[in-house]
Amino acid sequence: MKKLLALLMSSFFVVLAGCNTMEGAGKDIESGGEKIQDAADRDK
Repeated sequence: MKKLLALLMSSFFVVLAGCNTMEGAGKDIESGGEKIQDAADRDK
């Protein structure tokens, strides 16, 4: 039972860390896209 609980807790933390990583990557991609769009708007 303790092993199962430890496995579930470990899985939860891995999933939680993965979500935070994806959120950060999404923000980075969004920021990069905004910079490209700003540069394109200036060059019109």
